[in-house]
Amino acid sequence: MKLISWNVNGIRAVLGKGFGEFVSTEQPDILCLQETKARPEQVPLPLELGGYHAFWNSAEKPGYSGVAVFSREKPISVTLGLGIEEHDREGRVLTLEYADFILVNVYTPNAQDELRRLAYRLTWDEAFRLHLAEQATRKPVIFCGDLNVAHQEIDLARPKDNRRSPGFSDEERASFVKLLGAGFVDTFRHHYPDLTDAYSWWSYRAGARQRNVGWRIDYFGVSTPLIDRVASAQILPHVHGSDHCPVAITLA
Repeated sequence: MKLISWNVNGIRAVLGKGFGEFVSTEQPDILCLQETKARPEQVPLPLELGGYHAFWNSAEKPGYSGVAVFSREKPISVTLGLGIEEHDREGRVLTLEYADFILVNVYTPNAQDELRRLAYRLTWDEAFRLHLAEQATRKPVIFCGDLNVAHQEIDLARPKDNRRSPGFSDEERASFVKLLGAGFVDTFRHHYPDLTDAYSWWSYRAGARQRNVGWRIDYFGVSTPLIDRVASAQILPHVHGSDHCPVAITLA
């Protein structure tokens, strides 16, 4: 089973940049998107998604945030949000239950310039961690998406220059450590513990992507008991259309 996650930075924009061909080539069983920036009725889906069940959680604010999941198999249940009003206005979480695992697609809030939204971000992180832990009491969990944090120095090109930048503050990194400590594994680092220059997001400024001055902030994580089923974990930097690239896992 192949699962792919991609922050498309606007699904309507990426549709004109080879999105249909990407789906046709990769043939994911489950495709999770973040930052869709649209409601489903605003999006003319490509034919390549015709064989999928589609689920959306859109933000109240038009053209902002939002997540979606396209699944070949119909899930047992689908839940929007975290069940906390404070956190559920921006369309950031979709939880889908399948026969042998629970999938959580997430677009984590950015701490923003000068870390002005850091306090909210840490409150969000705690609520999300508790949500994953609660789901994991029922079945093994797979979570994926743009978590807006580079865990270790190896996960970004210029760690010293970004020590207090959003996505690499000590507080956000410590919060991600807590998330993993709640019983989850970063699938990419499990397979490639020492691999450098492996990033999933690049600024649009100064040719960062061409020079591979990037960050790894997009993840697939799984409950510890599920890690033996993760046959491969990939980053797909050759796929363009967004400032992020897709990430993927294959389950045996």
